[in-house]
Amino acid sequence: MNQWPVPAPNLPSDVHPALAATAIAASRAYDQARREFTRVQLREEVADGADGTPTMRVDAIVEAAIAEAAADAGANLLSEEAGFIDNGSAATLVIDPVDGSANAALGVPLSCFAGALVIDDQPVEALTVWFDTGRAWSAHAGSPTPFRTTGRTKLKGASVCMMRPKRGTEEAWMRVANEADRIRVLCTTCLETALVAEGSVDAFADPGSDTHRLMDLIAALVTVPAAGGALLDLHGRPLTFDLDLSRRWSGIAAATPALADELISTILG
Repeated sequence: MNQWPVPAPNLPSDVHPALAATAIAASRAYDQARREFTRVQLREEVADGADGTPTMRVDAIVEAAIAEAAADAGANLLSEEAGFIDNGSAATLVIDPVDGSANAALGVPLSCFAGALVIDDQPVEALTVWFDTGRAWSAHAGSPTPFRTTGRTKLKGASVCMMRPKRGTEEAWMRVANEADRIRVLCTTCLETALVAEGSVDAFADPGSDTHRLMDLIAALVTVPAAGGALLDLHGRPLTFDLDLSRRWSGIAAATPALADELISTILG
């Protein structure tokens, strides 16, 4: 078992109650799961999620707590494991219960809760919570955040987080690595895009693997632009609210639109 405690999220006062309730429930559930199950047990695949990917035990435990909190708050829920849960509301929470599931299961302290509040079909608010620190990033669509991106406009010398190179993306991955100053592979897109938003790194990129689902990017869709950056798809596909969890993107988050454009052109060669 992993006995390191998971702290309560340090939430800003203006977070929507439904987002706050689900984030708190997620942190509590993850904390309890680490105390009750071994790393191997948390990593075990126990089901297939609504998005078509295997569900680890840690995902299932945390999502169950989130679903209960969302129902209590009267909000619908769209989550990668359960799919769409209709609670009869105009408000839908689009949530990745545990982004960086393998990290979370094995005790690598790089995983997070990430969610967005969608009214009808428009994302209006986002919240990302780093489980092992309690650090939280909150953003409202159209309102500048107190944290800001680095403002970097050039790839040369940039600090870039990337997904690990997958088959077919190796050359694109190396083109970026050869231009950037630092490359990090943290295996948690939602946390990495939050780090772009707060200026800890300059950019994040999926170099063409089309790994990302809606819940991997929707919090960043609100947070990164509100912090002065850009969130795009590598191939220009619009990121829109949709109940179809088979849709995929290759997300690009960058400190500025100019840096995003250069990243995209470098990846595409």
